[in-house]
Amino acid sequence: MHGLIEPHGGKLVNRLASGAALEQLKKEAAELPRINLTYKQSCDLELIANGGFSPLTGFMGQADFESVCRKMTLADGTVWSIPILLSVDKASAPKVGSRVALYAPSGVLQGVMTVKEVFAHDKKLEIPSVFRTEDEAHPGVAQVSKEGDTCVAGPVDAAVICVDPNGPEAFLSQRLTPAQVREEFQKRGWKKVVAFQTRNPIHRAHEYVCKCAQEICDGLLIHPLVGETKKGDIAADVRMEAIGALVAKYFNPATTMVSVLPAAMRYAGPREAIHHAIMRRNYGCSHFIVGRDHAGVGNYYGTYDAQKIFDEIDLANLGIQPLMFEHTGYSKSYGGMVSGKSFPKIEGDIINLSGTAVRDLLFKGERPPVEFSRPEVADVLIKAAKAEKLFVQ
Repeated sequence: MHGLIEPHGGKLVNRLASGAALEQLKKEAAELPRINLTYKQSCDLELIANGGFSPLTGFMGQADFESVCRKMTLADGTVWSIPILLSVDKASAPKVGSRVALYAPSGVLQGVMTVKEVFAHDKKLEIPSVFRTEDEAHPGVAQVSKEGDTCVAGPVDAAVICVDPNGPEAFLSQRLTPAQVREEFQKRGWKKVVAFQTRNPIHRAHEYVCKCAQEICDGLLIHPLVGETKKGDIAADVRMEAIGALVAKYFNPATTMVSVLPAAMRYAGPREAIHHAIMRRNYGCSHFIVGRDHAGVGNYYGTYDAQKIFDEIDLANLGIQPLMFEHTGYSKSYGGMVSGKSFPKIEGDIINLSGTAVRDLLFKGERPPVEFSRPEVADVLIKAAKAEKLFVQ
């Protein structure tokens, strides 16, 4: 790990059983009470197991949960912004001291947990703290509202890192663990690495921001989120194809790497920006791009709230350096990509398209303006739109 940033909390967690321990775990699991995980919980377990959620070794207990909601730190003071909970129905909650088998939504055994705590899921604390709203129309609020009223906490031992390796969401060749990503950075001689989070195809504004960040770092990790997203988002396989087409033609392979993040979206805006930064630190990144409306949805968050929240936490404890970018776009007057920092704002000058306008063009088989989206990206999206596979169903 010499030269790379330390993982959050100082040590990269690995909860994956192997060899004889794995065989024993599978044997034991067959005799244990069963908890069927939701897609979000399954994503969370993968990131606990592979170290993406370091220093967590399992699902959170009550003290950590309450501290995260109230102070954006774990109980020991380590910066953390999103509760990582295993909530179940009260009637099916196991007893403290027991062991339970955890199964992915597909029915695959994902791990075994030692139950250290069972406590009430305080949604009245979690929802307004994390999402800054209690509006059920917010996808994160709606999701937590439907979750179980009892939380089960304790360390986990994982039977497998990637569940359903043949599934369309797997992206196995690009689904590198934090340890594997760090190893690749070291092979490339990278120490200063910037991560770019996305749950969308990369348009010209995103590309510009990535290239600005590349100028001050050794390498760029394009790290799209491929875990659970909401209905109506661009499907992960389409996004990955579009990113592949873009990177192949417009990025330098010597300073660019693409891997995937198997995390579930919370749509928690500001708090999720910190959450995304922590995970990228664990993957070995020293810098993290925070753009306009990071991890936002609808009109629940201000344009730059996800940047302002970094002023509320201990940046030294966070460890990774956020890089803040203003809204960028193609300026007709300037003849290139700009932000409000680099060129004066002129009414009607920036080529901006609403999501609705872009979707209308794609479904007509028409490319958005080249100043907005690279033609190679647009063609991938048009193909998916024609096949009715553009969006998460």
